Amino acid sequence: MPTRHGQDKQDPEEGVQPRGKWANNMEFILSMAGEIIGLGNVWRFPFLCYKNGGGVFLIPYCVFLFCCGIPVFFLETALGQYTSEGGVTAWRKICPMFEGVGIASQVIVIYLNIYYIVVLAWAIFYLINSFKSPLPWSSCANPWNTGKEKISDASLNTFSSPEEEFWENRVLRMSHDSGLGDVHWELALCLLFAWVICYFCIWKGIKTTGKVVYFTATFPYLMLFILFVRGVTLPGASDGLKYYLKPDFSKLADPDVWRDAGTQVFFSYAVCQGVLTALGSYNKYNNNCYKDCLALCCLNSATSIFAGFAVFSIIGFMAHDLNIPISDVTAGPGLAFIAYPRALSLLPGSSFWAVLFFLMILFLGLDSQFVCVESLATAITDLFPSRLRRPGAREILVLVIAVACFLLGLPFVTEGGIGLFRIVDTFGPSGTSLLLIACAETLVVSWIYGADRFYDNIEDMIGYRPSPVLKYCWMFVTPLICVVTMLYNLAKDSPLSVYSELFGSSASTIAALLIATPLLCIPAYIFVALCRDPNNMTTPSKDLRQVSPDKPVLTMCNLVIFQAQRRPNRNPEERNMKTAEELTSFGID
Repeated sequence: MPTRHGQDKQDPEEGVQPRGKWANNMEFILSMAGEIIGLGNVWRFPFLCYKNGGGVFLIPYCVFLFCCGIPVFFLETALGQYTSEGGVTAWRKICPMFEGVGIASQVIVIYLNIYYIVVLAWAIFYLINSFKSPLPWSSCANPWNTGKEKISDASLNTFSSPEEEFWENRVLRMSHDSGLGDVHWELALCLLFAWVICYFCIWKGIKTTGKVVYFTATFPYLMLFILFVRGVTLPGASDGLKYYLKPDFSKLADPDVWRDAGTQVFFSYAVCQGVLTALGSYNKYNNNCYKDCLALCCLNSATSIFAGFAVFSIIGFMAHDLNIPISDVTAGPGLAFIAYPRALSLLPGSSFWAVLFFLMILFLGLDSQFVCVESLATAITDLFPSRLRRPGAREILVLVIAVACFLLGLPFVTEGGIGLFRIVDTFGPSGTSLLLIACAETLVVSWIYGADRFYDNIEDMIGYRPSPVLKYCWMFVTPLICVVTMLYNLAKDSPLSVYSELFGSSASTIAALLIATPLLCIPAYIFVALCRDPNNMTTPSKDLRQVSPDKPVLTMCNLVIFQAQRRPNRNPEERNMKTAEELTSFGID
């Protein structure tokens, strides 16, 4: 007969909700597409092509894509699907001492959650002003203008365009003094509104995220296609396209071109951020993630190339109409918030086109933002499943993340916030951090866990073994390219002089902290883990798959011997028999 104490004792499983799954494969595809296809496709890739030799840039881009981007993209997605774990606990299952790899990726995600959404605040501010006629950045008769505007000749350095003054004096309210200055409260309200949208898109988890992406992931394509059709029919569009694609083969000898290609691939494919692992973890076990990953990679790169045609056709028209050189147009935020608005203001019905453009920018950024928040929430939930998989816990967790990131994002909407934004954008999710994480991921999976063993896991899921090229990339090619590129990045002088003007010597300190924090997570966690419990850090197991939140952690780290572990190929009947034996060994019928 149970005692009174025994009756009052609560079962730890009681109230714990099961881990969710995508309702169908399309929700997974659209969520992944929404994450990897973002603002970088529209404002960064086209100008990297122009800056680095036009169409020739596609050569180093494709080298990094096929040797690093696709292999790591597939590795992270397959790992998430097989383990049903987020970006941290999935690496705990590979080997507990390398859980720091997942923590490092979540540091990158935290950076993105804090500063990336500021772009959405800018887009919302512009979108609101796009309903005005005439567009407020198309004239000089405004309170924020300085009297130095000149519309017809932008080649004179003593003049500034009304678009530049709207951007600097109205949107950013830039101050030339050092430091951050006061908060721009109109922009802060836009930032708050962006977080409110993001929160209600993901607060219920993939049940809401999977439905929202049907619109947010497809609408930008419609807008991009409309802008492309309008752009190529304008006078001067052909000149813009020539600048976009004109080949300069001498650029292939420039190491900076290869570095730019690698950085673009890693950032635009969202690798080494834990995001792909988190999204893949909600897949059904037998989903063909190999086919999905190849299709998504093709879609991402094709979108980048297509966006270049839409962007440069409009920019070519602007250069033709104003009689200015296309080379005067800058990349980055200046493209989306200075050059493109200027071009749109020259079109008949300019307000209509401006609304379409900034809606596209908003949805491109929104997809990426709420998937980044989802990645962080998934990682935290999987670390504490017995507490955070209870009714209401998810909503509170996402609310805490949103409020914290909003408060941490307020410095970016101050008078000196654009300088801080550029520092974080350059050195936060930087190429150096992503390259080291990618190198660690491929080495841990291929040499500690075993590339052939991981291929067996994939075969168990999808029914066949992927191309062996991916395996050899994990084992040799990807780590080698990452190390070489990373060493070049470290040897190259950092462009801190521009930021030092705004923040003084603190710019170097901020940049160093942004780079070092994720990099130190890996060795620091190895040291702490081995000191805390060296035996459990190297405990071998038979499988990676999660079967229950409170089952013992299953790991695959056979005394950290750096050699691939091989298992013979099995036919489907043998695979099913072996899987049943493995599950039985863990007490699962």
